[in-house]
Amino acid sequence: MRTKSDSVTSRMSFTARLALPVAALIAAVGLASGQVLEPPPASLQLPAPAHRGAVERIKVHGSSLEGNLEGDLPELDVSVYLPPSYKTHSKQHYPVLYLLHGYFDRDDNWFGAKHIFVDAPLAIDRAIAQGSREMIVVMPDAYTIYRGSMYSNSVTTGDWEGFITRDLVAYIDAHYRTIPARASRGLAGHSMGGYGTIRIGMKYPDTFSSLYAMSACCLTPNADPQWPGMKEAEMIRSSADIGNDFGTGAIIAMAAAWSPNPKKPPLYLDLPVADGKLQAAVAARWDANSPLAMLDQYVANLKKFGAIALDAGTKDPLLPSIQQLDTRMTLFAIDHTFATYEGTHMNGIQTRLEKDVIPFFSKHLSFGQARP
Repeated sequence: MRTKSDSVTSRMSFTARLALPVAALIAAVGLASGQVLEPPPASLQLPAPAHRGAVERIKVHGSSLEGNLEGDLPELDVSVYLPPSYKTHSKQHYPVLYLLHGYFDRDDNWFGAKHIFVDAPLAIDRAIAQGSREMIVVMPDAYTIYRGSMYSNSVTTGDWEGFITRDLVAYIDAHYRTIPARASRGLAGHSMGGYGTIRIGMKYPDTFSSLYAMSACCLTPNADPQWPGMKEAEMIRSSADIGNDFGTGAIIAMAAAWSPNPKKPPLYLDLPVADGKLQAAVAARWDANSPLAMLDQYVANLKKFGAIALDAGTKDPLLPSIQQLDTRMTLFAIDHTFATYEGTHMNGIQTRLEKDVIPFFSKHLSFGQARP
C-alpha cells in the first residue's frame, strides 16, 4: 500500500529553490566535517558462524570509465557479499542487489573493517537469519578524485551509468553464480547512492527490476550562488585544494558530473557561478540532471519496475525534496511506496538495511533460475 506524504505547496524564489538541496545535504551529512557519527550498535547479536556470509574485495575494470578527464583509474575496488550458503551449495545461483554508497564515502566503510556508521555484512546476515532469502550484494567504490562520481555520465568523471549497468553487471555475472536476469537484479543506494538509484533506474529498466532509494540527495535543481562553498569552489585549481571541505567538494563533484568542459583544464568543468553570478546556461545543465526535472521523460520506464521504494528521516533536511518526488510519482501513477523514519540523514542506516532494504528485495527479486 502506498504511503502518502504531505504535499510541498510553498513557492520559493528561483534562488531559494535552487539553494535547498545541496545546502540541506551539507547540513545533513557529517562525514567530512568532523561530526562524530553514530556507529552500529555494539549490542547487535552476531549470527552463528554457519549463518554468516563472506565478503570479497575485488578489482573490476570499467571500460566505460577509460579516458575520463579527472584521471581516475578505471580499475575499481568492489565489495561483494556472498551469502552463507554460497560456498557449501555449489550449484545454487543467487539474485544480486547492487548497492550504491553516498558522497565522500567508500565501499569499505560499509563492508570493510571500519564500519563508520554501518556494518553491512552484519545487517545482511541478520536479515537472512530473520527470514530474508539469500542474495549476493555488490557495492563499487565510487570515491573519485573529487570524492564522488554522482553515478552520472560525463567526459570528466567517465560514464558511471555504463560502468554500473554494463561493466559491473557483466563482471559479476561472469565471475559469480548469479541469476543473470533483470528480474533477479535490484538497485539501491543511500544519499548520492539514492540519487544514483533513481537516475540509473529511470534510464535502465531493462537491467534492474526493483529500486530502493534511501535518503536520496540532489533531486531538485541546485545551482545557487549563495551555497556554502560556492565562492570557495571558484578558487579550486586542483583536487588537493578541496581537502575535507564537504560543501566545496560536492559542488566540484557535481560540476564534473553535470557540466563537464573538455576545453577547460585542469578541472575540466564549468561551475554554475562566475564571479558570484549565476551562469544560466550551466545552471540549466544541472537542472537537466535533477530527477524531479527528468521524471516526466521516464514515466514509462519507471512503470516497468516491479517495485520502487523511497524513504527519508523526519529530521533529514532532504525530506521536502523526497516528498516532492513521492508526490510527482503519485501524480503519474508510478507504483511505489514512501516511508519516513524517526531520524536524520545519516542515522538508522544499519536498521533500515536489515529491517527494510534486504527484506524488500527478498520479497521482490526473482529467486528462480534464469530462462534461456
